[in-house]
Amino acid sequence: MKFIIIGLGNFGASLAIKLTAQGNEVIGVDIKHERITALKEHITHTISIDASDPIAFNSLPLKNTDVVIVAIGENEGANIMVTALCKEAEVKRLISRAVNSLHEKVLNAIGVSEIVHPEEETAERWSKKLCLSGLVDSFELNPNYSIVEAIIPKKHIGLTIQQIGFRERYEILVLTILKKTERESLIGKSRIVTTVLHGIPKPDTVLQEGEIIVIYGDNQNIKAFLKN
Repeated sequence: MKFIIIGLGNFGASLAIKLTAQGNEVIGVDIKHERITALKEHITHTISIDASDPIAFNSLPLKNTDVVIVAIGENEGANIMVTALCKEAEVKRLISRAVNSLHEKVLNAIGVSEIVHPEEETAERWSKKLCLSGLVDSFELNPNYSIVEAIIPKKHIGLTIQQIGFRERYEILVLTILKKTERESLIGKSRIVTTVLHGIPKPDTVLQEGEIIVIYGDNQNIKAFLKN
């Protein structure tokens, strides 16, 4: 996949390095030349421009990019300006960083549906979320092993845990199966509720469409299982 990451502070730089290491093409953009110099050898491409300037922004290869991530954190005004330019350019997928609740409300107001909170979410978690198909959430135990929540791939729907061969084929342990359902509160407001369908699933448990499976294993084996 091709990514443009605008803003190479701690979060943006870490995410750019991790996405590059996973085999993606990453263009890192920042106004500060020293950040560009520091990352030049670690990511695919680096560009030093003021992305809040519409002329400079439009010089980026937006049409050939799968995901644009606005990771600017130290300047909320620049973050909002660049995000608005991304919306205007109709990029394929836009993710923007929110510094606080007011900032998040502004991003929601201009139509951003995917918002990252680096103070709560790690670059490691987002790199997995962006690269692994169907991944809902993850918890890294060490650089090689993780516990992840993922939407069950279509090729496995209707099969039992034994038929899929989690242990034998993928060397993965199935911890539980979840289901997200929409419920209405007493005041008529709907909310999403996560229900545990099975404690520890049995070998004859059939995986159904819309369920979320919680698995533990090596990151490469998890990636192989989630591949459609």
